Amino acid sequence: MNKVTIYTDGGARGNPGPAALGVLFLGEKGQILKEYSQYLGEKTNNEAEYLALIFALKKAKALFGKEKIESLPIDLKSDSELLIRQMKGEYKIKTPAIQNLFLEAWNLKIEFKNLKFYSVSREENKRADKLVNEALDNQAETQKLL
Repeated sequence: MNKVTIYTDGGARGNPGPAALGVLFLGEKGQILKEYSQYLGEKTNNEAEYLALIFALKKAKALFGKEKIESLPIDLKSDSELLIRQMKGEYKIKTPAIQNLFLEAWNLKIEFKNLKFYSVSREENKRADKLVNEALDNQAETQKLL
């Protein structure tokens, strides 16, 4: 494995509202390595975006190991310009809930020596978005059955 690209997305139906995350790991040739979706409960959209990032960093460490992530080039892509700019230190974090999530993400990111953040269009992030919506739809279906 010479390079990994990770797409993350978080979304909430309503703001706040039912929220979920989607994370997609791609290999250097664009092949899907892993994909994840998870229902998060009641969150804001920005909280869901950060939880997707945190989930992705934890999964990367679990998948590749602590030693490998120190040197493995990883491009992390999200359609949340706010998240990407905050992680690059370009935007301040004003909301206390987001400050806590930012600190958790920042502390995880320290172990990744070749991690780069990129803001992408929603179109480029559509697979991660689809994973978010699948988790939300599955949760809504489960609620109907209860």
